[in-house]
Amino acid sequence: MRGVYSFFGLAMDGLPIIGIVALAALVMALLRWPYAAVFFLLLTVFCVQFFRDPERVVPDAPGLVVSPADGRVVRLGRAPDPLTGEMKEVVCIFMNVFNVHVNRTPVAGTIERIKYFPGKFFNADLDKASVDNERNVVVITDASGDEFTVVQIAGLIARRIVCRAAPGDAFLRGERFGMIKFGSRVDVYLPHGYHQSVTMDQKVLAGQTVIAEKTP
Repeated sequence: MRGVYSFFGLAMDGLPIIGIVALAALVMALLRWPYAAVFFLLLTVFCVQFFRDPERVVPDAPGLVVSPADGRVVRLGRAPDPLTGEMKEVVCIFMNVFNVHVNRTPVAGTIERIKYFPGKFFNADLDKASVDNERNVVVITDASGDEFTVVQIAGLIARRIVCRAAPGDAFLRGERFGMIKFGSRVDVYLPHGYHQSVTMDQKVLAGQTVIAEKTP
């Protein structure tokens, strides 16, 4: 049984950070250090907005692929799958520090494989981030046997990729499976028979925006 990801609209992974900075704000106020208290109060507000985790309306029509992340489409086209090297259509989504950073599964299916790659921390908006940055690759197989490769990529500020999935886990479309802390990117490699349905620079919402569809 997978654990709880969200608590009153906040990602569970963010609660310790929020608690620490909020406590620091309280201590600074009790010590009558107003500038420090205001600083930590503002930092608390920032952390609360960063770790927010709103509910989403997930489309249920067959043959749809939803965005795994909030953010902006920064790359479309074809690229080699990071595990197989096979050329596939890919949709790359960049998350800045003001986006929701909870990641959701783009399709319903079973986790087939997870592989972590250590790496650097270039700006996740750059193409080289797909091969040079720290990243976590998750392969999902749907009921038809199609494989979708989802890559969580750490960015310039991000220093921790969270993945709550494990091989053999079954997920619904749009279900939470992890997050990347403080700025990052998620790439989705599509199997043959699917086509992209978003445009460059389009803003998308995790679990809600359709980024690809199965070709009729």
